[in-house]
Amino acid sequence: MTVLLISRTDDHHCTDRVVRAIEARGGDALRVDTDLFPTEVGLSVSTDANGHDVVIETRDRRVPLCEVRAVWHRRLFVAGGLPDDMDRDHRRVSTEESRRTFMGMLESLPVFRLDPEFLVRRAEHKSAQLTWAREVGMDIPRTLTTNEPDAVRAFAATCPGGIITKMLSAFALYDAEGRENVVFTSEVSTEDLADLDGLRLCPMTFQERVPKAVELRVTVMGYDVFAAAVDSQANVDARVDWRRDGVGLLHAWVRHDLPPLVRHQVLAFMDRVGLNYGALDFILTPDGRYVFLEINPVGEFFWLEDCPGFPLSDTLAALLLGQAPRRRAHFIL
Repeated sequence: MTVLLISRTDDHHCTDRVVRAIEARGGDALRVDTDLFPTEVGLSVSTDANGHDVVIETRDRRVPLCEVRAVWHRRLFVAGGLPDDMDRDHRRVSTEESRRTFMGMLESLPVFRLDPEFLVRRAEHKSAQLTWAREVGMDIPRTLTTNEPDAVRAFAATCPGGIITKMLSAFALYDAEGRENVVFTSEVSTEDLADLDGLRLCPMTFQERVPKAVELRVTVMGYDVFAAAVDSQANVDARVDWRRDGVGLLHAWVRHDLPPLVRHQVLAFMDRVGLNYGALDFILTPDGRYVFLEINPVGEFFWLEDCPGFPLSDTLAALLLGQAPRRRAHFIL
């Protein structure tokens, strides 16, 4: 059985591990790095009255996709390898045609997909995530997304424990020397509340600050649930956002037993969004509340294999090979 893995050339951690796990279970892993299409990866899609045929050619393989029985949508960067000196208009046209060609090919494959891109894109909307989490009974933080400065000040006045701010999309800013500065979740100070004019140029999201005993990463693969906890409060740099010292905390994660009710809510949430894979973030408060923050439908998991030692690549390989129960995409629009 052949599994098609959709990624990009700079994605090494999770994808390489899953390739090895698929092969260890007797499957065939075909990795396609989307940034190499159309410059180095070949793709031919033929459709006529007799049927539909797709052939893909990588650096070392030429495979008819009729052999593929499952697809893992890991990373997408179609046309990322186009020449830097390419005319801007030509680049735009080439990128769009390449994206439509590649995505049309994927949509045409009548196979199991982990997960369909339209469901992944739908699940990335953080405001909707909070609504779905509330619908299945999860505790969520009070949240405001706005471009109105007065609305933020009024919201802050109702949050005696303070508020934090975060962005709805993941991105980084670059300084004059090209150094990357990731935008993390941050506290909102009194000085910040007095200077909110920038909201007129870009809305932001604000949440009540939730006290933390530990933070949780809950990884779901089909109907398998793996929960890990980290004491982010032990590190001053990680107290507001553990990712600020993610490397320093790589070996600080421990296994965590979710209460049966929370585990049930997690699986109900995954049913609600129609995904087989998701990386969910929670706060466990000092008084024992599990507060849902967000889901990343294509989140990383490699470090949790090393510490605390979850068999995540093997579990994902079993799901892709049809050797573990899969979730069907029954969801409410």
